[in-house]
Amino acid sequence: MSHPRRVKVTSLAIVAFIGAVVGMSGGRVYAQVSAAATNDLPNPYHPVENWAQLPAGTEWGQVISVDPDGHGNVWVFHRKEPAILEFDSSGKLVNSFGTGFVQAHGMAIDRSGNIWVTDAAAKDGKGQQVFEFSPKGKLLMTLGKAGVAGNGPDTFNGPSGVAVAPNGDIFVGDGHGAGTNARVVKFSKDGKFIKAWGKQGSGPGEFDTLHSLAMDSKGRLFVADRGNSRIQIFDQDGKFIAEWKQFGRPSGIFISKDDTLYSVDSQSDEKINPGVKRGIRIGSAKDGAVKVFIPDLSTDPKIALAEGVSADAQGDVYAAGVTSMALHKFVRSP
Repeated sequence: MSHPRRVKVTSLAIVAFIGAVVGMSGGRVYAQVSAAATNDLPNPYHPVENWAQLPAGTEWGQVISVDPDGHGNVWVFHRKEPAILEFDSSGKLVNSFGTGFVQAHGMAIDRSGNIWVTDAAAKDGKGQQVFEFSPKGKLLMTLGKAGVAGNGPDTFNGPSGVAVAPNGDIFVGDGHGAGTNARVVKFSKDGKFIKAWGKQGSGPGEFDTLHSLAMDSKGRLFVADRGNSRIQIFDQDGKFIAEWKQFGRPSGIFISKDDTLYSVDSQSDEKINPGVKRGIRIGSAKDGAVKVFIPDLSTDPKIALAEGVSADAQGDVYAAGVTSMALHKFVRSP
């Protein structure tokens, strides 16, 4: 009697099959659980010192966020007044505005060119809010109650990051560690509360310091879940898609139009995240592959390169330094 041919299936194939099935979302496959970040990747970049030109007598505060607009200019959010700075492609300061922030933190630029920023702490009746400004500095929208910490539909406690979807919906990463919130809050384009998700923890959809948000070309929301040393990915309704640890312990993340993912790690060390070095990791938001690592320029454990990161249309990288108190630029070596 003949027997059916037996097919030998390797454990690797089984793992690949399970990963594909578990990672399937909307007809596409995404990696669900990733390996730890590595440090032995190519670095085709070199730093450009003092690219941004500040007027005489003006100094950097703690530089927390940086984002390019659609016209080739670069916007910076720092902890000194005026807090919002616009530079042209040559590094010349062309505009500045914004005063009264308690703790300048997250920033994003929407498709209309408007600038969104978060004020992550409260003091003297100010803070715990999200603001939308026109490129000329006109205040267009305010979310949250000034100086009031809370977890309701109209209050924040530690709003650290913001992202705006193509349709105008607004996402706020609300929480900066112990004693604050740990959730993503979604609003309509006119500022009406839609929903919130998340809580303190380390499981899927749980957070510990939502330090930055970004959105890819498919509309997926990426959350820099810094306290858990991972990026979490969701759809716009809050459905968990994946967690990625290969991009380090992310303080800041940015996704370009071609779905290149930039992640800056400002905290990893042998105690917090063993085996992982600080710096900028660059890869793909499509499949999670990491291709480039720009090591931290500083050897001082108390001074990190940056907590914010972005890139312009040419692929030049900008890093916003809080402890280094500088805006850093990197370009590809010839």
